[in-house]
Amino acid sequence: MQYATIRYGAADGVATITLARPDKLNAFTAAMHADLRAALDAVEADDGVRCLVLTGEGRAFSSGQDLTEERLTNPDGTVDVGGRLERDYNPLVQRLYAFPKVTIAALNGPAVGAAANIALACDILLAARSAYLQEAFARIALVPDAGGTWFLPRIVGQKRALALMLTADPVSAEDLERMGIVYKVFDDGAFAAEVLAFAKRLAAGPTATYRLIKEAARASLHNDLPTQLAVERDAQRKAGTSRDFHEGVAAFKEKRPPRFEGR
Repeated sequence: MQYATIRYGAADGVATITLARPDKLNAFTAAMHADLRAALDAVEADDGVRCLVLTGEGRAFSSGQDLTEERLTNPDGTVDVGGRLERDYNPLVQRLYAFPKVTIAALNGPAVGAAANIALACDILLAARSAYLQEAFARIALVPDAGGTWFLPRIVGQKRALALMLTADPVSAEDLERMGIVYKVFDDGAFAAEVLAFAKRLAAGPTATYRLIKEAARASLHNDLPTQLAVERDAQRKAGTSRDFHEGVAAFKEKRPPRFEGR
């Protein structure tokens, strides 16, 4: 399929979606959302893809919403700022958060506004040393959206999340790593190669079990301990019937690397 605002490629079990409006710092538009929906459909339908990387072209991950795009309006002609969220951003964030395959946001550069929160919807964040994340909404008198008020307090705590949102300060890659938002930071020159190696490692893993791990971790946000222990029990029963579990045990006994199939 041909895409107008992104690039898509898949090899060695890894699909890469690259936001590709570098002259606009990969700002989101309605056309980009449509391309992303189609690309995510392709990733989900391809059994050969076991890990997804979302990144940006050029010097930014994304600057967020393209503010030059025509605004949506209500029937009375007034601007409906929430309309774009309802139509485009909210479905994208929910889909990434619940995506059945492992997702990596590779911050090759700044991730600002809604783009920062789209990155937070992914399972793992990796960052180039020059990257930063910025909840820039307050600078134009808007509320953090695309899940920002939900993700950030759960990752860094209520007080720090409020500070990041109220000040709209940019947060460097090193600080993101210290806060537990970013998993690893790589030097800019090595970033693309390090991300690909990291993604290939996950793609070669027990990806069906990864799905169970994701589901259990998500459920824990709302469960008490007895309920979560039951979730773990049920997930373990499913994992224990997988071909990958039997392969993992066999490889351990035979002192060799496992050859997981994702089944």
